[in-house]
Amino acid sequence: MTHKHLTPFTLRSGHTLPNRLVVAAMTNQQSNDDGTLHERELRWLEARARGGFGCVTTCAAHVSPEGQGWPGELGVFDDSHTPGLTTLASALRKHSAHGWVQLFHGGVRAPETLIGEQPWSATAFSPSPDKLAPPRAATTDDIARTIEAFAASAKRCEQAGFEGVELHGAHGYLICQFLGAKSNSRTDEWGGSFEHRLRFPLAIYDAVRAATSDDFTVGIRLSPEVSTLGVHIPESLKTARIFADRGADFVHISLWDAFKAHDDYPSQPLTSLFREAVPSDCALISTGGVWTREQAIQLMDEGADLVGLGRAAIGNPDWPIQSQKDVFEPLRPPYRPAQLRERALSDRFVDYMRRWPNFVQDETT
Repeated sequence: MTHKHLTPFTLRSGHTLPNRLVVAAMTNQQSNDDGTLHERELRWLEARARGGFGCVTTCAAHVSPEGQGWPGELGVFDDSHTPGLTTLASALRKHSAHGWVQLFHGGVRAPETLIGEQPWSATAFSPSPDKLAPPRAATTDDIARTIEAFAASAKRCEQAGFEGVELHGAHGYLICQFLGAKSNSRTDEWGGSFEHRLRFPLAIYDAVRAATSDDFTVGIRLSPEVSTLGVHIPESLKTARIFADRGADFVHISLWDAFKAHDDYPSQPLTSLFREAVPSDCALISTGGVWTREQAIQLMDEGADLVGLGRAAIGNPDWPIQSQKDVFEPLRPPYRPAQLRERALSDRFVDYMRRWPNFVQDETT
């Protein structure tokens, strides 16, 4: 019996994924300080391709030095990154997985202590005074330079052999900051009204499309809601539709819990809500709290074409293979550090995951 989530899927770009399972981009801090690929990052991602995922997305990869969000972040802004990117793309393809790079700029969430200068964003808003210092407002040169940086990075990824890129428009980073009504109160063509707040993300998308070939996969990841920035579901639904109509190959909705009803939409799952907004020929990816095969299939029944796995893919690198069994119960946290190392996590990644409550078990317990 072939389960629904293991059937192939063809994107608008013409690429056919071997199944509907995507390793969602996850921060892991495993790259070198200069953004070049480290062997530990290669091992982590290749293990998921070997485990049967149809598509493997890299961690967020910064498109310029000023956009770096954390130490050990993968870089795609310089030709010195190309050899490692080429090695990674080849390793994923060897196991029949498609490789996507998540293109990223942190905006206000690019710490001054890391980038060596004051971060910038759409406007000089106050994000969270206890954690983040206010950014300076972007100049038109900042905007133009960053649009070009996304395009050049996408071209570099295609030349390295990746099948596509995902624009990181979720989780409060730069693209999301431009989309937010609170974080983007500009009075020029780059902000204020919803249409103006969309211009920067759409300009990035258009530039990436122009810099890459017609069969290169390009999509965007969105958070339906980031209330601190003024991003809310009604506008997010419009954003998803506009990107789909623009030609995006996929829209990826990032739901921390895809099975939790939203207070404003208690009778309709968010996955089905976005399915109604996104035309059927544009792939919808839904990610958020998927552990079991039944949950993956449920999201597909609600309208998702592809299902993203994050934490479940950390502890279960061969989740797709194991999910073919008649009885399948994935290993869940807390994980012992030794278990995570066996699953191709470096000590650096294991330490990072200690930030998640009850994810890493103390060595002494």
